[in-house]
Amino acid sequence: MLLAIDIGNTSVMLGVFKDKEMYTTWRMATSISRMADEYAATLLSLLNYQGLKTSDITDVALCSVVPPLGTTFEELLKQYFKITPLVVGPGIKTGVRIRMDNPIEVGADRIVHAAAAHHLYGGTVIIVDMGTATTFDTVSKDGDYLGGAIAPGINTAAEALFARTAMLPRVKMVRPPKAIGTNTISAMQSGIVFGYVGLIEGMVARIKKELGENARVVATGGYAEIIAKETTAIDVVNPNLILIGLKLIYEMNKA
Repeated sequence: MLLAIDIGNTSVMLGVFKDKEMYTTWRMATSISRMADEYAATLLSLLNYQGLKTSDITDVALCSVVPPLGTTFEELLKQYFKITPLVVGPGIKTGVRIRMDNPIEVGADRIVHAAAAHHLYGGTVIIVDMGTATTFDTVSKDGDYLGGAIAPGINTAAEALFARTAMLPRVKMVRPPKAIGTNTISAMQSGIVFGYVGLIEGMVARIKKELGENARVVATGGYAEIIAKETTAIDVVNPNLILIGLKLIYEMNKA
């Protein structure tokens, strides 16, 4: 079985593939203060809950945007699984060509998303990842990663409102009943949820105009489902896009 691990700024997403199919997925909170043994204890418990043993995991593919935790997980995997993971980075085949001014600046997660979207959907693709940051990545029909845009994530923006204002509370990110909020909480939910719908619609329209062609828009990340229900700008929601991308990249490099 292949274990795919995506270490993000807010959460660590893990998925186990059995043959060609996704067997199970998990999420853990990202914390650079946790030691390899602590993450190992959690991961081993999750495996056990699914009736799996460490010996069932034969290969691991990993990408990380949190360098200290990348090292932590490599240590964990070598100690508890006796596996050296495939780590997405320079020198790894991804199936996409990076057409950025400085390719090394592009986060590994964005390249994995691009690889997965190009393989799964073909044609020109715009990937909208709604995580800690809201990112827009563009891949040509020929597999060129063209670049994109980065904005604050939905939860990041909501936490900033709570932290930087004296009177605004922390709110749950759900769809408000209408755009005109009649109390503080519904007004904040309207501004954040519908505001991000407007952000995504506007950015997608601008990117398509610059491309000079239509493109399929694929959304992923924790808030993709909420936002996709409010707009026709998103064509597909794939919550496991990055795990699928890690599997594809592992297979390219294994071959």
